[in-house]
Amino acid sequence: MPHLALYTFGVLKSPPAVPTPLTRELHDLGEAIYGKITQLPGYITRAEAADRGRGTHFDLDWGAWGEFAVPAWYGKGHTVETAALDATLSLWTDLRRTFDAIYTGLHRAALNRRYDWFERTGHPSYVCWWVSDGGIPTWQDGVSRLEHLHDHGSAPHAFTFHHSFAPDGTPTKIKGIGPKSDQVR
Repeated sequence: MPHLALYTFGVLKSPPAVPTPLTRELHDLGEAIYGKITQLPGYITRAEAADRGRGTHFDLDWGAWGEFAVPAWYGKGHTVETAALDATLSLWTDLRRTFDAIYTGLHRAALNRRYDWFERTGHPSYVCWWVSDGGIPTWQDGVSRLEHLHDHGSAPHAFTFHHSFAPDGTPTKIKGIGPKSDQVR
């Protein structure tokens, strides 16, 4: 059975190395959110570096998740002092459970405040796609699909919750969101 890959990317207003109250708050909140999300139904796994805490995302060993990559439009630094980004890559069992995890609870509260921490870039902040059972998406997969979503809109290759696709490539709706939200597939 295919699994849903979710890649998120945001440009921070300031590098985490610059210890402002907002960067500390985001870091602390992120730890709490991950603690909750990893316990939710539908969550499978996420990219975690083998050598966490030793530099920026660019410096870490991500194992099967591949070398860390960023969208072409990211224009801030790559060093500990200058990197101003946050990115996640995770696997889920299905659209509904992923949507519920992202848009409820502590994560929802954080989304309501995202512009306290993140710049408005005019680019999508996340993308979803299906991977085969046992497949592991890479950071480069996430980047290329996020860029595809920005350039071409939702497609079976790269989509959002509001314009989603089933594993077979047919358009689908998640009950409770988007137009005609009463339809479920």
